[in-house]
Amino acid sequence: MAKKKQTPKKVNQPMRVSSYIIEEPIELLPFLIKTLSTMSRNSVKSIMTRGQVTVDGKVVTQHNHELKPGQKVEIQGNKAAKKEVALMGIEIVFEDADIIVIEKEAGMLSVATQKGYDVTAYSQLKQYVKQENPQNKVFIVHRLDRETSGLMLFAKNEQTKYKLQENWKELVSERTYTALVEGKVKREKGTLSSWLTESKTFKIYSSPFDNGGKQATTHFKKIRGNQNYTLLEVHLDTGRKNQIRVHMEDLGHPIVGDKKYGAKGNPMKRLGLHATTLVFEHPTTGKKMKFTTKVPKKFAHQLKEKSE
Repeated sequence: MAKKKQTPKKVNQPMRVSSYIIEEPIELLPFLIKTLSTMSRNSVKSIMTRGQVTVDGKVVTQHNHELKPGQKVEIQGNKAAKKEVALMGIEIVFEDADIIVIEKEAGMLSVATQKGYDVTAYSQLKQYVKQENPQNKVFIVHRLDRETSGLMLFAKNEQTKYKLQENWKELVSERTYTALVEGKVKREKGTLSSWLTESKTFKIYSSPFDNGGKQATTHFKKIRGNQNYTLLEVHLDTGRKNQIRVHMEDLGHPIVGDKKYGAKGNPMKRLGLHATTLVFEHPTTGKKMKFTTKVPKKFAHQLKEKSE
């Protein structure tokens, strides 16, 4: 006999607040999509971004937050939540009083260039936090190249910014990237180390000897591949500008789409580099925070045929 499908118990509440008791383990976003079945996926994400969802009384914006049986999820009406801000090319994964973690799309600048006219992840978050209070601010902690997608961390006050930047190596225990590179990488894993210098044309050059530049170390592990492309898991010891891109060129397997650093083609119409995992100690609470995003579908598509 088939097991009867469980449905969350709804507890009626006044003031346009819907409350649900969790009956089985599930991540928050899938639970909300299932529960708010008449709404689109993007609309459900917006509800989370606006701070309308609480778990046991605490606002949660992290999509993959694990729900446990017995916990209470409440969804507040629009009037009780922050005003919605249309965000382009970025998605808020987590937010609290001190930090914001986002996932950035390829093509979106982290911060403004010298020209200063482009919409950036920073400029959008700057407006987003002011919706709640015009005095609110947001601060850059680290950057991703424009054509690199994935996870970024921002601070919501100067104290948090300085603590993160000054103690980056101690607080951040893991930064993992997924790189799709050209050709068949024969080595299963390895480490690349060199000194990086930047030219007047903003291109980074790598030297195996100390030439006065900044030392950079990159570890890689082969995930899978075919005759044309290889998917690598990449870990950083240092966070230098264009570090992974330069080191993949040193390896003899440039990142797909990265013609600046030796790539022959651009079949995905984007760079084959994604910041997949970010693990750090919360600068205020000391709690270990881990965020992981899925590898872009375009990467996997290049590996469908003749995979090893």
